[in-house]
Amino acid sequence: MTENYTALYDQHKKAGASFTDFGGWQMPLKYTSELAEHHAVRNAAGLFDLSHMGEVWVTGPDAGAFLDYALAGKLSAIAVGKAKYSLICDADGGIIDDLISYRRGEEEYLVVPNAGNAAQVAAALAERAANFDVAVGDVSAETSLIAVQGPSAEAILLQLVPAEQHALVTELKYYAAVEVGIAVNDVVQTLLLARTGYTGEDGFEIYVPNDDAARLWEALLDAGTVHGLIPAGLACRDSLRLEAGMPLYGNELSSRVNAYAAGLGPVVSLAKESDFVGREALAAIKAAGVGSTIGQKLVGLKGLGRRAARGHYPVLKDGTLVGEVTSGQPSPTLGYPVAMAYVDVEYSEVGTVLDVDLRGKAEQFEVVSLPFYKRAR
Repeated sequence: MTENYTALYDQHKKAGASFTDFGGWQMPLKYTSELAEHHAVRNAAGLFDLSHMGEVWVTGPDAGAFLDYALAGKLSAIAVGKAKYSLICDADGGIIDDLISYRRGEEEYLVVPNAGNAAQVAAALAERAANFDVAVGDVSAETSLIAVQGPSAEAILLQLVPAEQHALVTELKYYAAVEVGIAVNDVVQTLLLARTGYTGEDGFEIYVPNDDAARLWEALLDAGTVHGLIPAGLACRDSLRLEAGMPLYGNELSSRVNAYAAGLGPVVSLAKESDFVGREALAAIKAAGVGSTIGQKLVGLKGLGRRAARGHYPVLKDGTLVGEVTSGQPSPTLGYPVAMAYVDVEYSEVGTVLDVDLRGKAEQFEVVSLPFYKRAR
């Protein structure tokens, strides 16, 4: 597999990062301690390089109608400046990717797919656009994405935003985006700022041209020093998103999984008037009760002991296989093991106690509601 490097690779090396392959990209796994980075995000702030994510612009008179057809949600209903979480599915209802789409104008959307799926999503959108008056432009290769996540994220960002634009930041709602001036080396650049995130904390993502990414990274680190900001890698990002009950493509989501089994039924808009790719299959899956009355369902599992479950570990009930763990590890915030797993629907009720086979030894886990962790608002 070809190794890709983000525009911030040298910054990560300088900070002492250890690297791992993620979706074909060499990404920082951790800098010093994933535990310290996890707690920094929960209590202060962490700085993440998300430049491996994709960015695909969809523009033109049919942009909204096209995305209604290409994706499972009703994207034409998003107000300008807002964002929506959605799925791009295949004709059988399987999930090609989960993604966030930002409406930047009446005829302009930014679609952000996951790293390993970015090229596939861009290709699928281009193919599905054949009968619509739209242009699909993949700008992933020239765009970097930097995230500041944690309770101090807003205070850090305000240090780099001109005073007259502070309200653009403080009044920005969750799942929304705005163009705002950000000072990089004393030069204020207008950049796209989104308030979303994948950690369960408040935070922002900044879309920046590759050539300016390193300077922005350093400016944020400098501004964040007094607030406890530290660079954070993929290891803590995974533990943070697991605590927040957020699915990861390749673990909880795949082309073999449908939205209803994954607990993402509300993301699918069967009520929208237009047809969309996968509609017929998803309507049949919902009518059959998959994920609610038959088949398997994604659940949260709280460890009743001290040992953690890991991905692909078998889930048992009275010694019989009833499911499989998709993600699992000790929760640094909560102090006990947590996991997500697909289990047979009849064993998915909250309070059900199941066993996970931890390499030959059964350990008890209780089905609990997701998310495991929810920040105080």
